Amino acid sequence: MLVSRASRAATLAACMTFLLAASACGTDQPDEAAAAQQVRLYGADGNMLNSFAAELKERATLVDGMKGTTPLTPLPEDFKARIRSVNPKLTDYNYSAEAYDAVLISALAAQLAGTTDPAAIARQIVGVTNNGQRCETAATCLQLTRGGQDVEYRSVSMTRAGFTDAGDPAAATYATLHFDGQQLSDGKTEFVGAGTESTASTKAPPKARKQTGEKPGRSVGSPLILGGLLPKTGDLALINPPMAAGAALAIKEINAAGGVLGEPVTWIDGDDGTNPTVAKATVASHVAAGVHVMIGAGGSGISRAVLADVVKAGRVLFSPSNTDVGLTELDDKGLYFRTAPPDSLQGRALADVILRDGSQRIAIVARKDSYGEGLQSIVRTELEKAGIAVDRLKLLTYDPAEGPTAKPVDFTAAAAEIKRFGADAVLIIGYGESATVISALADTGVQLGAVSR
Repeated sequence: MLVSRASRAATLAACMTFLLAASACGTDQPDEAAAAQQVRLYGADGNMLNSFAAELKERATLVDGMKGTTPLTPLPEDFKARIRSVNPKLTDYNYSAEAYDAVLISALAAQLAGTTDPAAIARQIVGVTNNGQRCETAATCLQLTRGGQDVEYRSVSMTRAGFTDAGDPAAATYATLHFDGQQLSDGKTEFVGAGTESTASTKAPPKARKQTGEKPGRSVGSPLILGGLLPKTGDLALINPPMAAGAALAIKEINAAGGVLGEPVTWIDGDDGTNPTVAKATVASHVAAGVHVMIGAGGSGISRAVLADVVKAGRVLFSPSNTDVGLTELDDKGLYFRTAPPDSLQGRALADVILRDGSQRIAIVARKDSYGEGLQSIVRTELEKAGIAVDRLKLLTYDPAEGPTAKPVDFTAAAAEIKRFGADAVLIIGYGESATVISALADTGVQLGAVSR
């Protein structure tokens, strides 16, 4: 809507009068004008799913108009059909492509290494995504690697570039998602690229081994055993179905193409529980079972908690969904990888979404862990770079409940802070438990909803 200069001046004058009145009254009392202001709601990859609305139960309509971002490429209809053949009940595809690619890259690395030794597999993983013969399907890529041919794997999530030297995607694609009612609107989804292809590794991997005969010798330790370390339970369980389906589809297609090192790949299921204690128990179980590569964990904080155990056991940890920037710098002995891009990229995309709506007083609420606080910090920095003053940003965190019997998050006091602050936008960085944050905001009188422009 066009606004005349006179109207703008009148509006600014009214705003100055409002701010002076607010200063005179103090900040301890809720401001009635702020309470009446409609507030835009934003989310990130942990809660921008169709299944998230169900976490609000009878208040599911509160997500109407919510926007957010997630690492997501435009998925081919063929891939969607294949993954639905594994799980016909899927309502979301978030991280399904990343899980599929993590499994397939692990298989190709083992085939090139000519062994299931985890350290040898790890030395091939970055190279699988860079500077070889380009291939895009399990059958084609496995055929090339069996012949000792280095490959440059490109597929559903690995479309723009391969891995950096550290084992992170050099470039990624993000989707801007919109809740229309209680469902994400495919028609409103926008895709934007992030990252730089030039940061992909140029290092040559170890020389590939050519497979001879139908079955290689016992010295390679086949079959390849992969273990799931995905959030079947806990706050991140709502994102498990697409990841589990992606991994299952990859195993299915690898084995249909003849497996790895002459044997079918074995998958052992496992839960990270969105809980360090549960995840550590699963890691120990996988080590005892002879798992070579663990696919997970779901949450960045869980991977941080178990990485030392995985490294001590000499196994590979390969996550489809970790986005904490700090994971790149951990001492992982070259055994940690991820197909999900770090939040340094998502933070810019989220800030852009918020700024495009013209928001000026922004509250950023995050679960208190490496994922939540890390992404919160990046978004804040990006907003400040764009000219949002420090005093127009409010940062809040909450402790997620630990375990299914723990009390839910109590966000009442923090919701009142947001109301007094007079936010016109609230970004919530969390998992399924962030539904309690939205409920608390509504209970406090914060007017959530889409704002027409």
